[in-house]
Amino acid sequence: MNRPLMWKLCWTIAAGTVALFWAIDLLINRTEHRMSYIDQEYQEELLALGLEAEHILTTQGEQALGLWLEALQQRENTWAGVIKADIEAIANSHIPQQYRDNFRLGRNVEWKIHLYFEWNPIMDVTYPGGTFAEQNLYLLVQLPQRMRPGAYIQYTNWILKLLLPFLLLTALALILYRHVMLPLKQLEKATRQFSLGNYDVRVRSCLGNRNDELAALAGTFDGMTEKIGSLIITQRQLIADLSHELRTPLARIDMAVECIEHQINPGESMERLKKESSTMRHLVEDTLTLAWLENEKPSLNEEAVDLIELLDLLVEDARFEYPDREITTHFTDQAVLEKSSHRALAQAFENIIRNALKYTPAGGTVNLAISRRNDQFLVEVIDQGPGVPAEYIKDIFKPFFRVEKSRRGNHSDVANSGQTGGFGLGLALARRQIEAVSGSIEAVNCSEPDASCGHKKGLKMRICLPIQ
Repeated sequence: MNRPLMWKLCWTIAAGTVALFWAIDLLINRTEHRMSYIDQEYQEELLALGLEAEHILTTQGEQALGLWLEALQQRENTWAGVIKADIEAIANSHIPQQYRDNFRLGRNVEWKIHLYFEWNPIMDVTYPGGTFAEQNLYLLVQLPQRMRPGAYIQYTNWILKLLLPFLLLTALALILYRHVMLPLKQLEKATRQFSLGNYDVRVRSCLGNRNDELAALAGTFDGMTEKIGSLIITQRQLIADLSHELRTPLARIDMAVECIEHQINPGESMERLKKESSTMRHLVEDTLTLAWLENEKPSLNEEAVDLIELLDLLVEDARFEYPDREITTHFTDQAVLEKSSHRALAQAFENIIRNALKYTPAGGTVNLAISRRNDQFLVEVIDQGPGVPAEYIKDIFKPFFRVEKSRRGNHSDVANSGQTGGFGLGLALARRQIEAVSGSIEAVNCSEPDASCGHKKGLKMRICLPIQ
């Protein structure tokens, strides 16, 4: 599974740890190497002792040299002595001249000193070419404690092994924390803004080219905010429109109740009361159905539906309800949807056909056609009404949008025909019910005569339904 953030963190931590160990080892080795040599000042001081010893021996004799050595040992709290080296071989052994020339009883002052030995090394401070060298004598001095290198080696090791890793790992942790927390802080900020009513807030664009689990989380968050924000706005608009639509029937009910109380046409008032009550019931039921479809966006594909049989029943009912209008059908031989919903399609097509008949003038014709397009069935419902202005063609599927409002300014024939009514929920419900069965719907004005429209005026509804 592709987990870029996990791999990024793993590689960063692994590489950082390896680099840390390498750096600590390198620094410790270099530090110990540099601290393992006697300071130049002390080297010169030791060599000066050799010159001074040679001078005393040459000018004052061995007794004076002995007193000087005793004073040196007391002063430096160490051991010092002048040693004569005679190299003799036995058992016919041969000693190369190079060994005789380079033989030392003690360590040269320029040599490396082991920092972890408990005792101080013996230093050979004989000056080459001097009196001691001529007489094969060596001035040996155990290195005084004050001259021993690496006095701060323990503190240095504590710093390199504890403090340095702590600081470096802290810096690495801060970098990783910032890398992980930056998008989380953006999410926190966006969540706070969303809770305050800013439904347009988005996070993914703030993360640039980042492409990992947190970026995917930001994308999911954006999708969630877009969906929830759209639902909230839609619900608010739906509630506001419903409140507006309920005012008129409520006002009429109040008037009917008042007339009944005062015995003013009680029979007619009672009929008005029943009619407005039924109107309100249908309005609330349609609104609740629409809200359910908007919120849940269900997938209604649990049954097979014979589209021809369904439309035949709807057309039969429509002809009975609108006897002054003609309905023609052009159906394919067979149109069975394997996964769909009979109830959803019945309600959707009923609203579409009723809408077409409502805006078709008396004596006019509504055409229904079913054809197959690859793996879909195309259903076309064409009326002979005035059509819809182009700027409103998409608005007719919005809740509580009344077509006659958009048509009155430009189509006097509809405005004067008296064919108004409804709450603007029919096509909105139809679209959402068709989408619930994985279909789609669009409206097209018949502005030019063609084989399907057959006339210049009218509105064509195109419904595409998947066969499977």
